[in-house]
Amino acid sequence: MNQTQPIVEVLQLAEARDLPLPQYQTADSAGLDLRAAVPAGEGQVLKAGGWALVPTGLKVAIPRGYEGQVRPRSGLALKHGIGILNAPGTIDADYRGEVGVILFNFSDADFLIRRGDRIAQLVLARVERLPWVAVETLPESGRGEGGFGHTGL
Repeated sequence: MNQTQPIVEVLQLAEARDLPLPQYQTADSAGLDLRAAVPAGEGQVLKAGGWALVPTGLKVAIPRGYEGQVRPRSGLALKHGIGILNAPGTIDADYRGEVGVILFNFSDADFLIRRGDRIAQLVLARVERLPWVAVETLPESGRGEGGFGHTGL
């Protein structure tokens, strides 16, 4: 059986051609780093308690059957209180617009995003599309309807 590994085609917009393409930082990294394509010299200020859409200057063609999951970087979260408002954000396989990251500043200090800063991770994951069937009852399970912390701390 000869299977070829899917690829992700990426288009760097003019304003990001000087930035490195997303890359895995180690041999076993799950995510690729996305970089900020904000103007050089001035950057973009993320106000304390505020959020902003930060451009990456990239457009991607994710293969059918996959999604891109935009996730926070742990170092930004720990050191600066910076996260992603809709984490994980989803990039669908049929989306062809610019990839943007909605960063949120959970801290009480403004944060400067500089050109080329690694602002998020992109994890590529397989997705399944399953049919939905309307039924009158659901099969029993050991958990039943328990949710929202029903198992304790």
